[in-house]
Amino acid sequence: QVQLVESGGGLVHVGDSLRLSCVASGHTFTFKSYSMGWFRQAPGKEREFVTAIAWDSGTKYYIDSVKGRFTIARDNAKNTVYLEMKDLKAEDTAIYYCTTDLPRYYCSHYGRCGNYWGQGTQVTVSS
Repeated sequence: QVQLVESGGGLVHVGDSLRLSCVASGHTFTFKSYSMGWFRQAPGKEREFVTAIAWDSGTKYYIDSVKGRFTIARDNAKNTVYLEMKDLKAEDTAIYYCTTDLPRYYCSHYGRCGNYWGQGTQVTVSS
């Protein structure tokens, strides 16, 4: 069984930084072959795709609203994907989910996909 476990969320102020981590585990789960990404869901809103990283870290994607502020990275030796968030804004407040369940394009170009999700970690940015 595959597990994705996020950590690193919390309550911060506008302009602060946070680093989220997501550790993957599973007897037959070959992390290094999967594309990985982060979604977020703000209160009362749909879940939003935020960023993705290819299996070899060679390609990354960010939505416009986080470009230049968020950085996705991975360490295949540690089965871990990170989301470094800087200059946080109130509108970044959401539950952040780590996943391999990415939009189709990324499954074709970034690596394998699968229907695996973490439980989410809350990020609250206070103004």
